[in-house]
Amino acid sequence: MAEDAIATLAIPQVVLDAAQMSAHDLRLEPALTLYAQQRLSLGKACELAGLTLWEFRHWLGLRRIEAHYDADDLQDEIDTYKRKMYGNVNDYNFYP
Repeated sequence: MAEDAIATLAIPQVVLDAAQMSAHDLRLEPALTLYAQQRLSLGKACELAGLTLWEFRHWLGLRRIEAHYDADDLQDEIDTYKRKMYGNVNDYNFYP
């Protein structure tokens, strides 16, 4: 499948009603499940759920799903935070 391709799944409203699921739930539930199974990265799970990193992490906490990431993921989060706070992280010397 091409990177920009989008898969569409049609679910009858009666099925969503029977499962007591909203459109939001329909995106969130598989994202949480696939992340918990380590089949999606944190970023891809956020993308599937349509949530920010912080919103998705909140849901992980509510469901007691442990975050799983390595040192590279942590560094990416640190760099993202620095960019949001300070702009280009290469312009600053954070470590003496």
